[in-house]
Amino acid sequence: MTRIDLRTLVLLAVGVGAVSLAAPLMASMAVPALAIAFWRNGLATVAIAPVAAVRNRAEIGSLDRRQVLTVALAGCCLAAHFGFWISSLAMTSVASSTAFVSLQVLWVVGYDLARGAAVRTRVLGGVALATIGALVVSGVDFSISTRALAGDGLALAGSVGVAAYAIIGGRARQTMSTTTYTLGCYGTAAAVLLVAALVRGQALTGYGPGQWWRLGLLAATAQLLGHSVFNHLLDRVSPMVVSLTILLEIPGASLIAAAWLGQVPGLAAVLGLVLILAGMAVVISSAPPSVEVPAG
Repeated sequence: MTRIDLRTLVLLAVGVGAVSLAAPLMASMAVPALAIAFWRNGLATVAIAPVAAVRNRAEIGSLDRRQVLTVALAGCCLAAHFGFWISSLAMTSVASSTAFVSLQVLWVVGYDLARGAAVRTRVLGGVALATIGALVVSGVDFSISTRALAGDGLALAGSVGVAAYAIIGGRARQTMSTTTYTLGCYGTAAAVLLVAALVRGQALTGYGPGQWWRLGLLAATAQLLGHSVFNHLLDRVSPMVVSLTILLEIPGASLIAAAWLGQVPGLAAVLGLVLILAGMAVVISSAPPSVEVPAG
């Protein structure tokens, strides 16, 4: 097991900064949730495709059936993540939504336990602390409205999708490049979300220039500099480490939402967020910083 090098730390920081912008940006849009999810994946796919066509044509053509199915499954999980999470932003605050969707680490730890991997007691303690923080935030939202609590539930469902996406991605990235994996994953997610948006009758066009500008910015930052960076790192750090790092999105998105949207969390909500971050700190200080990505 090796320490995380400086380059990896810098890339993790870039990824966290990019995804921290996502929730406030999406909450500020007058665009249907599934349409936002479709366009952020669709635009990113269009941006990646020319590069893949030039640099990765041979690799793409050599993918076997299992690899294709693995990428498609990861894309479906990513689509579920975005569909649930972005929908939650219209029902609850950016801070609460981001806190719940970032709890993907709970499911990654659960997966490790289910497959018999050794998980330290301190790691489990940190996860428990983060869970208590999530319960505090959900209790605050329940006191506000059942709609806000339902939004928390959607964000939590989104966390399951993104955890599965990270675990499957960790396996897929062992046998294919970042560009090939990302193109297939985003393309699959965009196709699934397109169908979902059409079935739900959500408009995919007809937005003003300001909305298109936001969609382009979302694809360029949160998708290409956020998710793509994390995909790139999955061949050198574990899904658990990536999931824990993404927890830093909670304070980042909360600060941006407070400054931009005026969504300032109350004292009790802040306490819940602090507990989540404290749990993250315990896990990070207890878990190996860089591990082989499990193939199981």
